[in-house]
Amino acid sequence: MRYIAYIFALFAGVALSFEGAIYAELGKNIGKLETSFYNFLMGSIILGLLWIFFGKGKISHVVEAPKWTLLGGALGVVYLTAIVISVPFVGVGITMVAVILGQLLMSMVIEHYGWLGSKKAKINKEKIFAVISMVIALILVN
Repeated sequence: MRYIAYIFALFAGVALSFEGAIYAELGKNIGKLETSFYNFLMGSIILGLLWIFFGKGKISHVVEAPKWTLLGGALGVVYLTAIVISVPFVGVGITMVAVILGQLLMSMVIEHYGWLGSKKAKINKEKIFAVISMVIALILVN
């Protein structure tokens, strides 16, 4: 199952690169914020249909969830809008490497302190080497 998760994550990265390039172009035509809105509108429609036919959870329990867990939607807007704005200026490659670098840095901090319910994992020399490698990749992709 672990390797299947890696493959899904790889496909997600591929999809994000396509999405960044497509939405950067759409942003030139309809506007950057309008592009983000379009993404979430279409995503909501598609996901709503999937939820109606295949959903097994209880969305009504969202009011019982810890309030901080509801920030994910707002962070998704920040993420996508930042990509729509960045890609036309620096390109898909640099944008995606920068996104991955940001994810790597923040995930290390979150896991180091065990924030947000995550399992604690101390920052070690291998993780620092990974960050340095990503910085080098960011420079080389440029």
